[in-house]
Amino acid sequence: MKVDGRPTRSIWTDADGTVRVIDQRRLPHAFVAVPLETREDAAAAIREMWVRGAPLIGATAAWGLALHLARDPSDAALAETCELLAATRPTAINLRWALDRLGEHLAPLAPEARAAAARRLAAAICDEDVAINTAIGEHGLPLIEAIAARKHPGEPVRILTHCNAGWLATVDVGTATAPIYLAHDRGIAVHVWVDETRPRNQGAALTAWELANHGVPHSVVVDNAGGHLMQRGLVDLVITGTDRTTARGDVCNKIGTYLKALAARDTGVPFYVALPSPTIDWTLHDGFAIPIEERGPEEVTHIPGLAEDGSVRTVRVTPAASPAANPAFDVTPARLVTGLITERGVVAPGDLAALFPETAVPLDQTPLAASATPTGA
Repeated sequence: MKVDGRPTRSIWTDADGTVRVIDQRRLPHAFVAVPLETREDAAAAIREMWVRGAPLIGATAAWGLALHLARDPSDAALAETCELLAATRPTAINLRWALDRLGEHLAPLAPEARAAAARRLAAAICDEDVAINTAIGEHGLPLIEAIAARKHPGEPVRILTHCNAGWLATVDVGTATAPIYLAHDRGIAVHVWVDETRPRNQGAALTAWELANHGVPHSVVVDNAGGHLMQRGLVDLVITGTDRTTARGDVCNKIGTYLKALAARDTGVPFYVALPSPTIDWTLHDGFAIPIEERGPEEVTHIPGLAEDGSVRTVRVTPAASPAANPAFDVTPARLVTGLITERGVVAPGDLAALFPETAVPLDQTPLAASATPTGA
């Protein structure tokens, strides 16, 4: 995708091999690229959300491991670095997927061969992510085309998003936004309702910034407006991303996704999830077995913004004596999901394994974690 007209990825290497990422905490008010020089830099980037989004987290972890093996390629360093990076964010499965993939590839190699091999594989993971997301766009495009064909000429297809599942959450192109960008580029009129996505405002700060840079018509709305828009017939479909999806199609995504799915079901609006295959956790059957990250209360109690003097300031929005809880994700049961848009096609949640027979685990071999399932879920 482009930033000020220049093709840009969310993580890249300079000509001298320096790894850089966009510090997304500074968006939308400033575009700042920062170098990652050590595994600690990569860990901080993931944990403190310089980078975020399951695919980008995995890619950043891969580069973090490669950076450290250039300093110490020993067996101990390989194991320690994987453990360090895996602990940074517990919910996004791509993190463990990337580290396991590198670990399995690197462990049999002689230590002196590991650094170069790790860099090659980290770069390959980034390129594969772009290819996966491009394919998601191609498979999701017919959903938008079908709606557009039923509308009057020039009338836009209205799509609701939640959080940021755009190119900033991946290496490039995005997941939920991939069909949207493709439709826009092919001349189909679209309008995107962008949930602000409290408490970190990834929709308002990141998705809106992306769409504006690409010239896609959109409006930022408060999180609680989604149901109202659907009731009024102003939403044609919902497309979200996912941080982890179980073998049976339960979807774990940014907090508030479940409420959008409920509103979509009540109003008859199709609810789709853009799903790159590395985000599938084949070891889990029940979505309520997914660990839900509890982030710091200050994300709820405080909010950053651009002041009149051009500076970015953080202010408190709650009473100082009021505590805050901050679960970062929720689970949308498969029964509320119309379809999953993958790099191999669009499929009903229950048929997910048919698209990936080489990696799927039979449901009767995955943990049910019944004790973790709330009553009535």
